[in-house]
Amino acid sequence: MANLVQEFNDYRSKMNEKLLNDNNKIIKRIFNLDTNAYMEGALDVKTKELLGLVASAVLRCDDCIKYHLETAYKNGITREEMMEAMGIATLVGGTIVIPHLRRAYEFWEALETN
Repeated sequence: MANLVQEFNDYRSKMNEKLLNDNNKIIKRIFNLDTNAYMEGALDVKTKELLGLVASAVLRCDDCIKYHLETAYKNGITREEMMEAMGIATLVGGTIVIPHLRRAYEFWEALETN
């Protein structure tokens, strides 16, 4: 299961590097805005990651869900906190979110085994 996390991170890193090396100002600014948006501010990083996780689940973006799960995990979010947030996401997004909830849970398990 640990391969799940490594494969995601390897692909993401490789493609981010290619995109940023293409030297497109708009792409670089979007990446920078994303990085800055999740920094400590009036809301702490953990809260922002949970917000990102819920939004990603409702929008049904598996890559985004994985990114926020890993960042949340690294910032000390517990399984219980993650599942409560995913419960809200499933409530807001409806039953169509359930397949993403399954994959999110699988990815979280992989994070815990790393």
